Amino acid sequence: MFSSNSGNTVIKSKLISRRMFLLSISKAVVVVGVLGRLISLQINESKKYKTLSDKNRFREWKLAPERGLIKDYFNNEIASNKQVYQIHLIPENTQSIEEVFFRLKSILNLTDKKIFSLKRKIAKQKPWEPIIISDNLNWSEFSRINLFLHELQGIEPIVSVARVYKDHSSAHVLGYVSQVSQKDLKTKKYLKDMAVPGIAVGKTGLERKLDEKIIGTVGFQRYEVNAYGKRIKQIKVDPGQSGQNFKTTLDLEVQKFTTEIIKDVAASVCVMDIYNGDIVSLVSSPVYDPNAFVHGIDKTYWDTLINNSKKPLINKAVAGLYPPGSTIKTLVALSALENKITRPLNTVKCTGKIELFGEKFHCWKKKGHGIVNMRSAIKRSCDVYFYEIARRLGVDRLSETAKKFGLGKKVLNNFAEERSGVVPSTAWKKKFIGQNWYLGETLHSGIGQGYFQSTPIQLCLMTAQIANGGFEIKPRIIFDKEKNNLKEYLKFKNENPGQPLPTDLLVSNFDLKPLFKNQENIKIIKDAMYSSSNEPGGTSYRSRLEDKRFTFAGKTGSSQIKKFTEAQREAEVKQESLKYKDRDHALFIAFAPFSDPKYAISVVVEHGGSGSKAAAPIAKKIIKKVLERHSLRESIYNLPGDSI
Repeated sequence: MFSSNSGNTVIKSKLISRRMFLLSISKAVVVVGVLGRLISLQINESKKYKTLSDKNRFREWKLAPERGLIKDYFNNEIASNKQVYQIHLIPENTQSIEEVFFRLKSILNLTDKKIFSLKRKIAKQKPWEPIIISDNLNWSEFSRINLFLHELQGIEPIVSVARVYKDHSSAHVLGYVSQVSQKDLKTKKYLKDMAVPGIAVGKTGLERKLDEKIIGTVGFQRYEVNAYGKRIKQIKVDPGQSGQNFKTTLDLEVQKFTTEIIKDVAASVCVMDIYNGDIVSLVSSPVYDPNAFVHGIDKTYWDTLINNSKKPLINKAVAGLYPPGSTIKTLVALSALENKITRPLNTVKCTGKIELFGEKFHCWKKKGHGIVNMRSAIKRSCDVYFYEIARRLGVDRLSETAKKFGLGKKVLNNFAEERSGVVPSTAWKKKFIGQNWYLGETLHSGIGQGYFQSTPIQLCLMTAQIANGGFEIKPRIIFDKEKNNLKEYLKFKNENPGQPLPTDLLVSNFDLKPLFKNQENIKIIKDAMYSSSNEPGGTSYRSRLEDKRFTFAGKTGSSQIKKFTEAQREAEVKQESLKYKDRDHALFIAFAPFSDPKYAISVVVEHGGSGSKAAAPIAKKIIKKVLERHSLRESIYNLPGDSI
């Protein structure tokens, strides 16, 4: 018995010892686990929880940077900034979105439609991503929000900056800004690190072209809040860095003047310095209000813009494509001289039309111009003369000259809206249309019709390079006070008429590219353009300026929209009697002053009828205005250290 009880006792003792051991091990594990967790919380994760604690106590808000200014040539601001008051909402910081919107509806008079739109945006994004409730509050609304801020969890009142355009005359060349879109984030890499509510990016024009440099660096605002999220004190403010300022070559006064002149028509004007390519004026009409896009365009205004038959949103000066009409005759004549197809005094008899392979090619003057040479044909814009010259020249040689002088390719660098146009040739037609070229098409090309498509800025460049003696220039809108090699070369040449060095060597020393084979041919064209504007019988004679300070040499043109029927031609139907959409586009190119050329101009009036009646009178006024301001422009250029 004793032996049996003793054995049981030993077994029980061992069992108890094993259980105590396991219990002790468990206690040790728990203690070690607790200590480990405490150590982890105290040391390893202290930063995390300190951050979470600070998040309850502090708020940090990214600030949209201030865009750089855009100024005109005389340092007048044409794109500026203004202070705006905004209300932002962080969804994760509010317990009830519905309650917040209910309170905001009474404070800001938000519509149900607006609230619905905001809720849809919230549903599509992360809960910690802020959303803009309103980005352009007045001071009274902003003050009311701050007064009731303790009742508005997740709401942040923000003082920010927004773009403002004080004048609409440069709307098309400047473009406009608007809020970042998903497309912007995909196509513009520099925006990926700039996730700031309300930041605006350039959508068109210079705003788009300069966006990466002009947008600036993001700032932030840090402040302490109480339990209700209301600000107690500001801790730190980093305003970020403003974007780079830019000075342009534009003259705001000329921009305004031009806009006023063409405000009632669909038109465009380009004025260019013939030596350095500075664009003095680039205006498209009708204009629009770029400020309307900054905070989101109103649907009613948007509808009026897109439904306007005169297309106010299109920058016609760089994106409008028009047959160059009779303005191309300057290049047809030049190309014929350069390729020795004809001589200036060779004549053609114009009877009002010619017939080729059964097709009639009419002159604009029903009874014809009689016997004309090159000068008189340009002066009176005789179509029959240029039909004959084009026939002898051929479209390929004309195409080569046209491309040399700037047609068929973009003029500005990285201007998104600009179009390149078309300079036709036999190879071009085969490639893009898949057909052979016909001789009749060459005749149409000889008067700037058919497949030819050009922009007003291309026509202005073409004219500028004729005016400067046939040297290539690179047009620019952003000011750059670089050495003007072309002016220095011409000055050197005039001061050294007996210089034994050949022209090509002189040109190479001044880093210039001549577009001519014989510069005398350029002089012949310039003289013919003078006769067109300043001698009786010239197509733009009625628009001449007799003061020698402003005397210009020009060439009119008309781009046919709809072919005249034989009946209309016989009845001598006038453009004014046609429906607006059936009238020809009116064109005019010129340079001035003739005695000492400085500027070139192109004017296009859509459905204006004729260049002599609709376009030349506009150019006359603008030329005078530009030349009156020339001395002031020169004085600015010559200022030492002139900068933005």
